[in-house]
Amino acid sequence: MTSKGSLIVISGPAGSGKGTIVKLLLQDESYTVSISTTSRQPRSDDIPGVTYNFVSSEEFIDMISNGELAEFAEYVGNFYGTPISTITELISSGKNVILEIETQGALQIKSRFPEAILIWLSPPDYDTLDSRLRGRGTNTDEDINKRLTAARRELQLLPYYDYIVINEKGKAEEAAEKIRKIVEVNSMSTKQNSDFVREFYKL
Repeated sequence: MTSKGSLIVISGPAGSGKGTIVKLLLQDESYTVSISTTSRQPRSDDIPGVTYNFVSSEEFIDMISNGELAEFAEYVGNFYGTPISTITELISSGKNVILEIETQGALQIKSRFPEAILIWLSPPDYDTLDSRLRGRGTNTDEDINKRLTAARRELQLLPYYDYIVINEKGKAEEAAEKIRKIVEVNSMSTKQNSDFVREFYKL
């Protein structure tokens, strides 16, 4: 069977708890993240090269022109993208690679990597989403409204995702465990084992 890792795309509205879930998954050494590149300004808790690779808008556009990105998207006025080389190297080494990206980028990844697992992470309801965003205390009302509007728009693309995982309050570990089980089952899929199938049957 395959020794390759899985490519896992985790999307969801701001406030869905993506960062927390990713941290829990990374406690398992078989998981890693592909650091995204962004044109947004670093926040106080950001660590360049760890949370994101930060570049200017001009540098990001050059990366697009040079075909260096597996996916890219503009979200709330900023660019985000994922380098192709990083993904392929990590998967080949047997790592389960997590991409925490928006819906536009997720669909680009699925087109380029059909075997990728697209997971939509969501709070249990809209009111919870609203309260989580306001509870951060780091966003203006205008920014919160933009993010809520973006969440409604993103929901139209939900049918393109493979799974929905609900992240309820105080149950982040349960949500992370559901994702681990999804990845385990995916490791036995025919798409993930296409090389094995071709070799076994001499196709």
